[in-house]
Amino acid sequence: MNIDFSKNNGLVPTIVQHANTLQVLMLGYMNEEALNKTIEEGKVTFYSRSQQRLWTKGETSNNYLIVDKIMKDCDNDTILIKAFPQGPTCHTGTTSCFNEETSKGFLYQLENVIEDRIKNGSEASYTSKLFNRGINKVAQKVGEEAVELVIEAMDNDIELFKNEAADLLYHLIILLKTKNLKIQDIEDILVERHK
Repeated sequence: MNIDFSKNNGLVPTIVQHANTLQVLMLGYMNEEALNKTIEEGKVTFYSRSQQRLWTKGETSNNYLIVDKIMKDCDNDTILIKAFPQGPTCHTGTTSCFNEETSKGFLYQLENVIEDRIKNGSEASYTSKLFNRGINKVAQKVGEEAVELVIEAMDNDIELFKNEAADLLYHLIILLKTKNLKIQDIEDILVERHK
């Protein structure tokens, strides 16, 4: 990556950002060895200044940061990693070390829950049962939810409208899964149309 490790005793600041929500999760430091290990293993590894050793985020908690993309700044002396957290990032149990909890990007978290329920679902899982009934049943359910949303749009009960909109989004994510698509695939089309 051509990172300039000559500054700051061979360490460069490394910002970790959620790959979907872009929420800043934490800041750590990497030396060249930590960067190489991160690239090779796909899990974010830092250099601990206090312990004077490499440490992979999640090595004791299993709350790994799975690498999506690694970038450098214009001066080649700071790294930005977009990652998928496998649990809370901060040792305090929060999503971000900056004590910021946000529901932005929750649809991506919901998508992961839906995928997990489909993959590991039990007979008690509504999501799993609906998915296993096939694309025709899932598409029918999306149609029903869309009609219910339209009906509520004609009324003045905003709470019912919001709930029907939530039902439609939930079922749409399941429908996307039946086509092996993700929210990101649809988001990419919208971004392209916006250009």
